[in-house]
Amino acid sequence: MQKLNFYSYSFRFKNSENKVSIFDKIRKKFIILTPEEWVRQHVVQFLLEEKKYPISHINVEKVLKVNGLRKRYDIVVYNPDGSIYILIECKAPAIKIAQATFDQIARYNMTMNAQFLMVTNGLNHYFCKMDFENEKYQFLAELPNYTL
Repeated sequence: MQKLNFYSYSFRFKNSENKVSIFDKIRKKFIILTPEEWVRQHVVQFLLEEKKYPISHINVEKVLKVNGLRKRYDIVVYNPDGSIYILIECKAPAIKIAQATFDQIARYNMTMNAQFLMVTNGLNHYFCKMDFENEKYQFLAELPNYTL
């Protein structure tokens, strides 16, 4: 797999039926290793190791309804009260981050109301803080670290 713009993390892999899988610590199972999954697993490690978010506050690949349609978010980080703190959209490294990606995560966030957004293709990372009052987001240099 391609080298990404993250620190180097250790992962567990397995090979079966000529398909490589990577172990997802959040879902507690092996997942087929696609370019997008490679990015997703790096983001999970980034949240756990660099940002120090508790594993119990992170959720991966769940269905949500947006305008009556079933969509799937990549990663969320919850606040201790169960509200959503960070919503993260992962793309494969070959996918360029464009306005459409920000539009997608903004649509998801209308339902989820996360305080922070992250969009990444593993090479380029964008972090935003929501301004719900003015219906826009402000770009940040970094996501906040976990604090109690």
